[in-house]
Parts: sequence; C-alpha cells; structure tokens
Amino acid sequence: MPLFHLVCRALAVGFFWVLTLPVCAQVAPATTVPAPAANPAWLDQLLHESPVLRQHNVGVCLTDATTGTKVYELNANKYFTPASVMKLFSLYTGLHMLSDSLPSLHYVVRHDSLIFWGTGDPTLLHGDVPSRRALDFLRTRPEKLFYAEIPSVTAYGPGWTWDDYNYYFQPERGPFPIYGHTVRFYATAGKPRPRVYPRFFRALTEPIAPGTPNPADDHVRRPELENRFAFFPITKNWVDETPFRTSQPLLLQLLQDTLHRPVLPVAFRLRAQDSVRVVHGLPVDSLYRRMLQVSDNFLAEQLLLMCSSRLGQDSLSAIRPIRVMRTLFLANLPDAPHWVDGSGLSRLNLVTPRTMVALLLKLHQEVPEKRLLSLLAAGGGHGTLRRVYRDSRGPWLWGKTGTLTNNHNLVGYLRTRSGRLLAFSFMNNNHVVTTTEVRREIERVLTQVRERL
Repeated sequence: MPLFHLVCRALAVGFFWVLTLPVCAQVAPATTVPAPAANPAWLDQLLHESPVLRQHNVGVCLTDATTGTKVYELNANKYFTPASVMKLFSLYTGLHMLSDSLPSLHYVVRHDSLIFWGTGDPTLLHGDVPSRRALDFLRTRPEKLFYAEIPSVTAYGPGWTWDDYNYYFQPERGPFPIYGHTVRFYATAGKPRPRVYPRFFRALTEPIAPGTPNPADDHVRRPELENRFAFFPITKNWVDETPFRTSQPLLLQLLQDTLHRPVLPVAFRLRAQDSVRVVHGLPVDSLYRRMLQVSDNFLAEQLLLMCSSRLGQDSLSAIRPIRVMRTLFLANLPDAPHWVDGSGLSRLNLVTPRTMVALLLKLHQEVPEKRLLSLLAAGGGHGTLRRVYRDSRGPWLWGKTGTLTNNHNLVGYLRTRSGRLLAFSFMNNNHVVTTTEVRREIERVLTQVRERL
C-alpha cells in the first residue's frame, strides 16, 4: 500500500506533527452535495403513512453511490443520535492513519533492558480476534522486561452509561489491553461451576448467594469496583463475557502468568538517544471486519487509540485522531458531526443522515468496492444483518446497524433490481415501540426501494 507524508500544524492539539499515512486508493476530489432530486411520491407515502414510523423522529437519505446524485431525503439535515453507526467514522480514521497491520507495541532497548508500552492494540489474547505476536516477541527477547504505562484515556468514554460496566459490550479502554479486558465463562447444564478464562480469575469466581433476585436474567455479576464474579445457578448451557476492572498491577500479573518470566513496572520517559521501534500485529482488516460486522465496541474504541499512537508515542487519546480527521479529511461534510468516541456508546454523538451518506460516498470512492462491502454486515449473510434482507441469490444490502435504547439506525449500501448501488442512511430516534418493529419497518421500506429504483 503506497504511503505519503503528511505535515500539519494541529492547532487544536497545540503541536506540529509529521505522519506517514496509507492511501486506500487514489483519493477522490472533495465530496460535493448535489441539490436533492424530487422525492419519489410512493416513498414519501410509505414513510409518512407508516403507523410505526410516524410516532418517532425519522431521517432518511438515499444517494447513488456512483454518481453522487441524491435520490431521496427526509429530515436529512437534522441531527440524530447515531449509536454504533459511528464505527464507520472509526473505520475511516483507521484507513487513513494505520498501515496494513496493527501496531501491537512500542519498545526501546537500553543495554540489557527492554522497555515496552502500549499502542492500544486490543488483540493480545482477545477471545475473537486473537493475536500472540506481541506475546511471542516478549517471550523470546533476551533482555529484562519493563512495562511503561503511558498517559491514556479514562476507562469509560464521555456520556457512557455507568451501570453497563457489567456487560460484555462495555469493557474498559486502555493502552495495553489483554484478553479483551473481559473474563469468559463457559457453563454446562448439570455442572456446578462454569469454566473460567483466563484461569487467573477462577479463584475470584463463586456461586451467587441463594435467593438473590435476577430481574435482568444475568448469568454473571461483578461488583462495580471489584474483580469478584458471582454466577447464578446453571440450568442450561451458556457463554458469558464480563469485563474486568483494569489496573497496572493486574496487567503485570497477567503478563507474568502468561510469559512465565518477570515483567517489572518502570516510569515512562524517552531519552534523546532512544530508537523507538514497533512490533506489528494482525492485518488491519481482521479488526475492521469484526468491529463492523458484530458491532464490537471495544475494538472500535481501541482503534482510535492505535490511530493516536501514530500521532505521538507519549500518550494515547481518542480526541486527538478525531480532531485530525475532522480538520484534514472530513472538513467538507454537509454537517459537522458531534463526535466524541469510537464506538457510538455515547449519546453525546450527533450526526445527520446526509453526513452519514457523505461518509459512505467517501469510503466508496477511496476503498475498492469488493473490499469495502466485505467489511460490513451482509443481509442474509453474516453479522448483525444475517437474519434479515435475505435473498437466495446472495446479499443485496450491506450495512452497519446502530442501536441504543429507543434508537435504531441502519446505514450502508443496497443494490437495486436495476443494478444501481445506493448509499443510504435510515435513522430512527426516540421510538417507543420495540426495536424489532422498527427493524421490520426499515426492511419493508428498503425492500421497496430495491424493487422500484
């Protein structure tokens, strides 16, 4: 993948930086927003007369992905809570800031000591996108190992829901993740205890007190501020992921247990003579694909931190790459997004339907279509859309869902019967019916779009 050198004065950050960035394909000229075409009357009728959609805020934008011609707009300039469709912004950031492989760790060698620190790479012994490259590197080095923890983000992002700490979709962020910052429990009906991975947490896992109410139908619970885990009686097979609380002492313990050699803490301080090196990990698409298809929040958050590591090795920040992207690559969006995290967990994120489509057009211009569509969930195929938009002849819709309580959105690309590829954004905020009802209505409308456009 060719590289070019980008030099920018980052006023918002307050320093000059130089960065080598990959080009996904020849970058197209700045995206323009053509005047909207007359909305098809039948589509207006479908949306306005829907008993499901009429009760909440709906925004729709349809655009020809090849020509950029507007096909339909409804409240396309209004801001909506996007939820996980914000992961497309994280993808675009990664495509511009990372090379073909993930940066796994930084290190310097000083005499008989190897000092290493994190880049935010989330794949070390991750349960779904596992990598052992950093581990194998550290295991085989002859030097003494020292871990330096650099300044990084808080465990949770701005506007995240604090009482979701117990659930798989909200692990803590950090500079050097291990095991995806979660504990996995594998329960088998008839057995008294689940299997626990990593084994370190087995001694911290106990049966829950008899008679404890379980209105949320949880399998495992953890106190908010402790790494103690309690499981409910096992009456059927299940698998559960519960985040653990992160800390430097815990990380060092887990590393030592895995490497079978000492790892000591050291204060982070680069010297003028230090030659900082990087250990490369998995191909980037392995992370992008998992992040988008199953909507993995942790991978999305850590992706921004890896991008931050390309902007400076002394700290990790989610805001720094966001500022750079907004200034250098996304300044010409129709409406500036209010963008605060990588996953979309925060309700502080706000974006308009036409801006989401403008981002889709940029992606389609800069990334080969086959690769781009392969990263997304596919209707009737895989990911969050595997049970909907089915066709025995193959996928016709590829997209990214975004769901928070009372909000459900879908953005992506659809192929019409006539062969057109449309970029679309269909956003639903503040609905009081079930998410299932909203999903079905979106499918009903987009199926008609496929048939008639």
